[in-house]
Amino acid sequence: MDLKNKTIAFLGDSITKGIGASNEDNMYVNVFADMTGAKVFNYGISGTRFAKQIRPSEVPSYDQDFILRVPMMEKDIDAVVVFGGTNDFGHGDAPFGEITDENLSTFCGACDYLMKILIEKYPSKPIIFMTPLHRLTEEHLVNEIGLPRKALKDYVDIIRQKAEKYSIPVLDLYAKSGMQPNVEVQNKLYFADGLHPNDMGHKRIAYLLKQFLKNI
Repeated sequence: MDLKNKTIAFLGDSITKGIGASNEDNMYVNVFADMTGAKVFNYGISGTRFAKQIRPSEVPSYDQDFILRVPMMEKDIDAVVVFGGTNDFGHGDAPFGEITDENLSTFCGACDYLMKILIEKYPSKPIIFMTPLHRLTEEHLVNEIGLPRKALKDYVDIIRQKAEKYSIPVLDLYAKSGMQPNVEVQNKLYFADGLHPNDMGHKRIAYLLKQFLKNI
């Protein structure tokens, strides 16, 4: 895919919003635009998840889940990039569910539904999902609000499997980003806080995405 002058919509959470970068110029969405000459629409909102929260979050903006924002996205675009799932693992209270789920009551079902409505809105456009990055404490099986949870890799695997169901390309940052905050030297090099990338981390995501999209 020739990216110059293409319009790319980014749907995501705090990393897409640019948290961890030192300024807006260094957030991966804008670095990507500078690298490629693409025009970007940024629909990143901190704290948001694929699945709807059962109990309202203490921060109201956290409840603007990805599915709710799809109707607000620009229609006339050339591709969509979706980067999320880490907050479903981190502080979501929706059940994980089963791989066969297609409804909105579980993470698995919300992932399925999100992919389906994006295809319905953009039937002829490339839709790309990026998996969550590794994060500190990802082995802890109790989340930030005290609820039991699956491992982060289980959330990643659902994104991979649901994307295969819908023939959606996946940039697997969990497996192939080269960014592992549980290794101290890489945590210092690429991360601001063990979760959000720093300037170097945002630049790496932008570069990996550019290379990935060139082959779509």
